[in-house]
Amino acid sequence: MPDIPVDRLQPGIFISLESVGWLEHPFLLNRFRITDVKQIQALRRMGLTSVEWDPQRSTAGPLPDAVARVEAEEDFTSGALDALLHDKRDRAQQVREKREGIARCARLFEQETGLIRQIMGELGPRPNDAHVHSRALVDRLVGGLVEAKSVAVHLVNLKKSETGASNHAMNVMVLSLLIGKSIGLTEEEMKDLGLGAMLHDVGLSEIPTRVHRNLNRTAAEESFYRAHTGYGLKVVAPMKGLPVSVKNVIACHHESWDGKGYPNGVSGTKIPKLARIVAIANRYDNLCNPLDPKAALTPAEAVAHMFKKESGTHAPGILAAFVKALGVYPPGSFVTLNDGSYGLVIESNSQDLLHPLLMLYDASVPRSEALLLDVREAEERIEAAVSPREVPREVIEYLAPQGRVDFYLEGAS
Repeated sequence: MPDIPVDRLQPGIFISLESVGWLEHPFLLNRFRITDVKQIQALRRMGLTSVEWDPQRSTAGPLPDAVARVEAEEDFTSGALDALLHDKRDRAQQVREKREGIARCARLFEQETGLIRQIMGELGPRPNDAHVHSRALVDRLVGGLVEAKSVAVHLVNLKKSETGASNHAMNVMVLSLLIGKSIGLTEEEMKDLGLGAMLHDVGLSEIPTRVHRNLNRTAAEESFYRAHTGYGLKVVAPMKGLPVSVKNVIACHHESWDGKGYPNGVSGTKIPKLARIVAIANRYDNLCNPLDPKAALTPAEAVAHMFKKESGTHAPGILAAFVKALGVYPPGSFVTLNDGSYGLVIESNSQDLLHPLLMLYDASVPRSEALLLDVREAEERIEAAVSPREVPREVIEYLAPQGRVDFYLEGAS
């Protein structure tokens, strides 16, 4: 970008301070469009005589030389710089608090997935302990959602790229509860939904890994794999008092609205309601986190794929509710902003889906201190969701180094 003298700046000019460094200036972002004279005064106070600017992203041009040379009668630069520094400190504190909240969600996700691994290990030798522990986990998650006015969906960036059954069970449970909340299930239905979603794939423990993870199964292997629904019912049979609706989720989460699913080929409303919900959550997570990472779709791509290409497979009302609950920019989506920046959606709120929380790419800022932007409070706006294939490699490695999409759900006021 070309340089422009600070004395020729005016509101509407888009500038970059990347060469200065984020820690060395008082502005929230390195690149932004000037909105008022106080920002120009702050640049002067910093001792800058020129800055980089982008004519294409500017809505105004430089001041003429003659206007630029006119001296102001009073120097307001000190006050302007102090005000911006104070605002940046406040914003930085808000970002730190938000980052701590995100880290807390990641810790809770890891704790819950660890508990799911424990429960899976208890199913055979101690089925009643597994039932008690799974109920406690589900009750805890549902308890925070039932009375909440809105639901916040958090993207979880884990330190390790876990791909095991417990991560899948956790994601399907979280996504199922998101759907359940959005369609107005009762508290008891939500609890049964969460439990069924957690246990939906327990039968895979009876399927050899060479069959389960084989992407090119023979007809015999596919038949064996599909038997995991029946094996799942055998695994949970010793769990006393397990509701029929939970067992139906295990039995029917691969049934299809058009009758082309398995094991029984039932269709439409004959498929139990909770199983219809889990089928959608299960498919979404498998699209985002497939056995072959190269085949992974972004959350936005997965939603579009299910809605446009698989609408006949899923219960239409529930699928529509799911798409609406995730929003235009589901957590885990890469987006571009109107200033040319790249961001990763890391949190969305059901009450304001068009303005999610983003993690921004900025090579001058360490990833551990990555800038967080609440689109509700910023001049910058999302232009579009983009595929990782369209995003530079260094951006991917900065924003989403593990390449997985995991979720945690919280009730919000």
